[in-house]
Amino acid sequence: MCLLLLFLLSAVAFGQGHASEMAYTVTMEKPASSVFHVSLSYRGAPQDSVDFKMPAWSPGYYQLLHYAQNLDNFQATAKGSKKLRWQKVDKNTWRVYTASNSDIQLAYDVKASTAFVAKNYLDATRGYIVPAGTFLHVKDQLNQPVTVTINPYKAWKDVVTGLDSLPGKQNQFTAPDFDVLYDSPFLIGNLERLTPFYVDGKPHRFVGYQLGEFDREQFWQDLQKVVETASGLVGDIPYEHYTFIGIGPGRGGIEHLNSTTVSFSGEEYGSRQGRLRLLSFLAHEYFHHYNAKRIRPVELGPFDYDRENRTNMLWVAEGGTSYYEYLILKRAGLMSTQEMLDALRGHLMAYENQPGRLYQSVTQASYNTWSDGPFGRTGDEINKTVSVYDKGPIMNLLLDFKIRHESGNKKSLDDVMRFLYREYYQKKGRGYTEEEFWQASESMAGTKLDEIRDYTSTVQPIDYQKYFRYAGLEIDTATTTLPDAYAGLDTRQKGDTLFISNVAYNSPAWQAGLRRTEQVLKINGEKASKELLASQMSKAKPGDTLQLLIAEEGRQRPVKVTVGRQRTKLYNITSLPNPTPLQREILASWLGE
Repeated sequence: MCLLLLFLLSAVAFGQGHASEMAYTVTMEKPASSVFHVSLSYRGAPQDSVDFKMPAWSPGYYQLLHYAQNLDNFQATAKGSKKLRWQKVDKNTWRVYTASNSDIQLAYDVKASTAFVAKNYLDATRGYIVPAGTFLHVKDQLNQPVTVTINPYKAWKDVVTGLDSLPGKQNQFTAPDFDVLYDSPFLIGNLERLTPFYVDGKPHRFVGYQLGEFDREQFWQDLQKVVETASGLVGDIPYEHYTFIGIGPGRGGIEHLNSTTVSFSGEEYGSRQGRLRLLSFLAHEYFHHYNAKRIRPVELGPFDYDRENRTNMLWVAEGGTSYYEYLILKRAGLMSTQEMLDALRGHLMAYENQPGRLYQSVTQASYNTWSDGPFGRTGDEINKTVSVYDKGPIMNLLLDFKIRHESGNKKSLDDVMRFLYREYYQKKGRGYTEEEFWQASESMAGTKLDEIRDYTSTVQPIDYQKYFRYAGLEIDTATTTLPDAYAGLDTRQKGDTLFISNVAYNSPAWQAGLRRTEQVLKINGEKASKELLASQMSKAKPGDTLQLLIAEEGRQRPVKVTVGRQRTKLYNITSLPNPTPLQREILASWLGE
């Protein structure tokens, strides 16, 4: 049954006086307290007891956040406000003893003090609700329909979410099940709504808090091109409406079935670099409603909300989306060829110039994202991990070029995406397995793809030149010695104190024994500062020494760093001087020209 039909059936039932079995109300009478008050009316409870559970994480953010620790003041009552006995049976489960009451009510508070896209937040200016961290579900009954009523603080007028509204009901919403509810955040406050645009007759909204000063008309035209290009690539729009929700300045975004919540400030839209960064971010989150939400590894839904849902394929779901965000902007006419190549080169250099490439494959990085974090274990002294957001886009690029080359440019990674969408999402209503992904890719290529598959599952060096030449491109993989003096030391200034923020692996600073978080007291006998370090390095020549006085854990030690030159690979990408007809054809179709 399609999602829209389920929404409509739920709305009709409500309108006929048959309330859904679970109806939530959220209030926020004192927003400065950073506490939401939640109440639940539950009909049809079992006669003995019922277990209510809160998820440990939220769809789209692959980290355990243990939302239950933010729930407080739990109460359970029957009709007439009769208190019911309850106990917390594990870290995220509350067991309520119904005493043969079929209709029960719950009430509890949710602490909401962290301004982050995957966590609840409430202050004097706005509220942000992550449903997975707010609404309890009955154990093993995620398929129940739900209604949610949001009562905004008296000074606020707006509530926005991707959920459908109940007809004729202000700030009341319906979800056919908890999977949809948990995938549909709310933003509450005095919000700005841009005029909707339509693609294939379906409205697309942008609603947000403190959007900033920028050219809204130009932005709206650009965003419409992003949606048109991305949806045209797949060839179908599976939702009835889509909402971009700007939760305020900051970092981070999370994709949902028919919405995305993004940290957003239009201020950066005024520069070319800022405009591309913002549009790339939004293209990424929008394309995710296909790749990750619908075109998804089989492990990414239906979910187990109690624990990690690990998969080897985040390099496709996340890395592939990072790859397509640039293709979408280029094909939409919003990014130049050189800008797109520079963006992809940035991912390649971030992967190749870090030691993690020697230790961890991208499938391992996918599987370990839950423990390592989305960008790997960046806090380790020697980072032996890689990011699916760096190696992932490059693997998708090489796979795309290989399919185009082997098929004589008759097929591409676009065709793989369309096939997975039709075959597994539309026809079978599920995600694809790892083997099914490779079968689809090899079917489009017309040949085995063992080498690329090995590149994803091992740490063997990659023959970039071969794959880039499929598209008539040359990539410089030679090691280059840069002319400037190099120590491999990054610092941050906090007040009048200088700290080491990063030490490049095997650099002169690394060899001298320096590590991150240490405090630099003096540089060549003078009080340390970021400006002094930059000045000393600008004068230094290879072979010179920096005399540093380092403090850590109450002890001081002198450190001598012998300055050298950095040896690196630049991976510059240029066009071959005399490409073959097939190379020219592949490049042109890849770029959408």
